[in-house]
Amino acid sequence: MSNTREPPILAAGLRHSERLAVTPFHTVPEVDDAWPGFRDMPPVFATAMMIGFIEQTCIEALRPYLTDEQRTVGTHVDISHVAPTPVGMSVTADVELIAVEERSLLFKVSCCDEAGLIGGGTHRRAIIDLNRFTRRLADKRLQAR
Repeated sequence: MSNTREPPILAAGLRHSERLAVTPFHTVPEVDDAWPGFRDMPPVFATAMMIGFIEQTCIEALRPYLTDEQRTVGTHVDISHVAPTPVGMSVTADVELIAVEERSLLFKVSCCDEAGLIGGGTHRRAIIDLNRFTRRLADKRLQAR
């Protein structure tokens, strides 16, 4: 008997939501000290953080549908950020799996704060075998030397 569990079947229609309280860490000036152009920007929820939050929401939505050896990686983002969110407000990410094409998964995504829509679009993820992916990364490092 195998210890590997069989996950449920993944199909279009899967929906998931996550909520995030925006802190100073999530704002544009805090994105990365290596990018000084961001330092004097307004302290609002960063587009980079919104996309990361959407990816995290998709990851959590998919977790029950993957084997222990599988993960997903983002492969395409087509998202508009249409309204600012200040520190202290909450953002909710809503994701819906709208297409499954073998290992490629397409999500319709949106983010809202208490005042309304702040962003949305589509996000594509690919199912990977973690061990194979890690081996390919190691091979790439060796080739770069």
